[in-house]
Amino acid sequence: MRAYKIIVLAKQVPDTRNVGKDAMKADGTINRAALPAIFNPEDLNALEQALKIKDMFPESTITIFTMGPGRASEIVREGLFRGADNGVLLTDRAFAGSDTLATSYAISQGLRNIKDIDLIVAGRQAIDGDTAQVGSQVAEKLNMTPVTYVESIEKIENNEIYLKRRLENGVETVKCPFPLLITVNGTADPCRARNAKLIMKYKYAKIPSELKDATDKVAEIVKSRPYLHINEWTVNDIQADPKDLGLSGSPTKVKAVENVVLQAKESKTIPATDDGIEDLVKELISSHTIG
Repeated sequence: MRAYKIIVLAKQVPDTRNVGKDAMKADGTINRAALPAIFNPEDLNALEQALKIKDMFPESTITIFTMGPGRASEIVREGLFRGADNGVLLTDRAFAGSDTLATSYAISQGLRNIKDIDLIVAGRQAIDGDTAQVGSQVAEKLNMTPVTYVESIEKIENNEIYLKRRLENGVETVKCPFPLLITVNGTADPCRARNAKLIMKYKYAKIPSELKDATDKVAEIVKSRPYLHINEWTVNDIQADPKDLGLSGSPTKVKAVENVVLQAKESKTIPATDDGIEDLVKELISSHTIG
């Protein structure tokens, strides 16, 4: 039976449900230290699609690939707890402030270190930027076929994958040969829950930087169990040109950031009757709010 090598692109993002006045820095970049960090929601949908393939082809392997500060290793562990096999954290101060172009360049350079990739799966977009650009940009840089807006994997046969895409005006099914990159919608199946056995297996999984602060016991456990080693790559490991990374490699610039506070200056009570609803609709149409 065929085994597939699958990469899941995942991102640790600030929880946009808790955005406060300190959410942005003066240079227009996100102040990630001031916000709770979570697994990007649509990347979890992407992970579930990868896990479905592994259910069909048990010898397949799933690698969580993420870029961010050291604390983003938590994203790799979260993937391991749900069924992934290993992970890579791309981390370096040179990556700070990257826009989608610089991010996709760094990720694509990192992925060149991994040979014989069959499938790259990513969420459609991250909630901190909402650009939906990184997946397609990575595909372009790696010369891979991109298939976007995927909602489900229908089947795999004869080295071709059949994908259902959720589009604005309907649904379409496409087939594509391997290798390819797909981006997954939030309408896809939610990711399965953590597995208790996998939590116990991978709870000590660490990147090398984390081992510096670990106890001797934890360090010894990680050393004796190679599967607990999370790869930590820097600029030097991916042979990237520093001028194409971070702020210097990011043509997208934030001109200004301002807080907008919405205040209700007046209110109107609508009676819960048919006449009340009808009057409200007429008023909204006359003011061109709707219609």
